[in-house]
Amino acid sequence: MNARTILAKLRHKQSPNRDELVWFAQALADGTVSDAQAGAFAMGVCHVGLSDVARVALTMAMRDSGRVLKWDMNGPVLDKHSTGGVGDCVSLVLAPALAACGAYVPMISGRGLGHTGGTLDKIEAIPGVSTQLDEAQFRRVVGKVGCAIVGATADVAPADKRLYAVRDVSSTVDSMDLITASILSKKLAAGLQGLVLDVKVGSGAFMKDLPQAQALANALTKTANASGCRTTAVISDMSQPLVSSLGNALEVAEVMRVLTGQTKGPIVSVCAALGGVLLANAGLTHGVQAGADLIVRAIREGHAAERFGMMIAAMGGPVRFVEDYNRFLPEATIIGEVSSEASGYVTAIDGEALGMAVVDLGGGRVVESDQINSAVGLSDVVRLGAKVAKGAPLAVIHAVRANDAERAAQTVRQAIKISDKPVKTPELIIERVG
Repeated sequence: MNARTILAKLRHKQSPNRDELVWFAQALADGTVSDAQAGAFAMGVCHVGLSDVARVALTMAMRDSGRVLKWDMNGPVLDKHSTGGVGDCVSLVLAPALAACGAYVPMISGRGLGHTGGTLDKIEAIPGVSTQLDEAQFRRVVGKVGCAIVGATADVAPADKRLYAVRDVSSTVDSMDLITASILSKKLAAGLQGLVLDVKVGSGAFMKDLPQAQALANALTKTANASGCRTTAVISDMSQPLVSSLGNALEVAEVMRVLTGQTKGPIVSVCAALGGVLLANAGLTHGVQAGADLIVRAIREGHAAERFGMMIAAMGGPVRFVEDYNRFLPEATIIGEVSSEASGYVTAIDGEALGMAVVDLGGGRVVESDQINSAVGLSDVVRLGAKVAKGAPLAVIHAVRANDAERAAQTVRQAIKISDKPVKTPELIIERVG
C-alpha cells in the first residue's frame, strides 16, 4: 500500500477502503506522505466524497493515529464544537459555564481556518496565556478548574494536525467528510462522554444553506455516535456575526462583557441551547430546558466568569484578568467608523466577506506561517433588521495601517446591504439533530 495507489483511486472517483484510510492516516502522522500528497488526498476527497462507513473509518483512523485520553473524574467529561462562523466565541463562554454546572470540559480547539476565527487564536490574545499544555498540565487545569481550552499536542490526532494545516491553504476546507473527520478525531481523542456540535448555517458559515447544514449535522452525529460518544448537533443561524465584533482581542472583550453581566445578546441563547443538551444528555439535569436554564444562571450569577478567570490564570494569563480585562487586551493603532452611504434597513450581511476583511487586516492567516495581529478587526457591526440613517456607523474598524482600514471600509459597505423595506430576521436556533 502506498500514497500513489490511494491517490490514483481517488483520481478515478473511487472511495478508498478502510485499510487504505487507516494507512493514509498513519502516513500523515509519521510523515510517510508529503505535503503535496496530503493536499492531493484532501482535494480527492472533496471531489469523490466518502460513504458513511468510510467516513467513520477515516475519523477513527485519524483519532487512533495518536494518543487517546482517558479520564477519571467525579463528573461527566463533556465538550462542544462549532463548525465555524464569524464572531463565534461561544467556546469561551460555554466551557466555564459547563464547569460551573459540574461538568469537566477538556476542550481541544483549533486555529483560524478560512474566513472564520479560531478559539486558540482568540484566547491567546490574552497576554501570557499558553494553549500548548502537555498532558500533565492539561489534566491538572481540567481537574482544578473544570475546563481548559488547549491545542492538540503532537501526540493527539497527529494525522488531523497535518491535514488541518494543508486544508487551510489548499482550498479544501469546506468538505463535509474532511470537516467531520477533523472535528471528531480530536474530540474523540479527548476521551469524551458527551459532545454537542454547533452546526452553523448562513452567509458567515461554511454551510450556506439549510440542506448542507443538515447533511453535515447528520454526518457528524452518525459518525460520533457510531464511535461510542453520545452526540447531538444543534443547527444555528450564522446569517450575521454572532457577536458584534470580529477579531481575536475584540471577541475576547465581547466575551468578558457577557461573563461580567454588561450585555447578553444571542451568544447567551446559543450557549444555553448547546449547554442544555449536554447537561441533559449527561444526566446532570432533567431535560434540555432545565439544562439551558442552569447555563444561563451560571453566566448571570458570575460563576462562569469565576471559572474563566481561574482557567486564564492556570494557563499563564493575568490573575485578575476578569476584573480588569480592558487593561490587558491589545488595541489597534487606527480605530475609525465606517459610515452608511444610504438610509434604510439592514437586510443582508455577507459574513464571509467580513471575515475575510479581518484576515486582510492581519487578524487571520492567508498561509499557515502568517503571524496574527490580535488587536485588529471589526467591532460594533450593525445587526440584521436595524434601521440606519445615511452617515450612521455600520461598523468600527481596528487597523494598523490607514490603507488597510480604507480597504476594509470598502468591504464592509459592500457586505452590508441596505434596503427601503425591513426584513424578518431568522431564528437563531433552527433545529436539533441526533
